[in-house]
Parts: sequence; structure tokens; C-alpha cells
Amino acid sequence: MGRPLRVEYTGALYHITSRGNERKKIFLDDGDRKKFLAIVEDYHGRYGILIHSYVLMDNHYGRTKPMGSKPMGSDRNIQQE
Repeated sequence: MGRPLRVEYTGALYHITSRGNERKKIFLDDGDRKKFLAIVEDYHGRYGILIHSYVLMDNHYGRTKPMGSKPMGSDRNIQQE
């Protein structure tokens, strides 16, 4: 059975996470973290993605973003670039 559809509405805050395969590390050092943050900054400038907060752990990251006029799946498309 699949998970229920996500309820999306403008103005809501969503917690988004991404974890490494088999919970392996995705950030090996501070250089990896800095590069990731540079990519996030670039996406903010390019696509207007707003992030209220974030956390970078060795094997995952989490962020909180407001729901705008674009559906959540649009972020996933950006990540595919």
C-alpha cells in the first residue's frame, strides 16, 4: 500500500529530508557541506526557493520550506538537474 497523498496548501511549512543510501554518509567533511550550501544558495537565486531552516548531519540533511504556488514535486525536478 502506498503512502497517502501529501496535503499541500499555500503558506504551510514543510519539513523535507534526504538520507544517504543505507544511511551512509553524504557529507564526508566540511568541504562537502560548504559545496552543498553553495548549491542551495544558487538554487535560491535561480528558482526563488526559500528555506527557513536547515540542518546538515553526516548521513542526511533536513530543511524547512514554505509552500508557495509551485507543488512540492517541483523541488524534486530541480534536484534532477
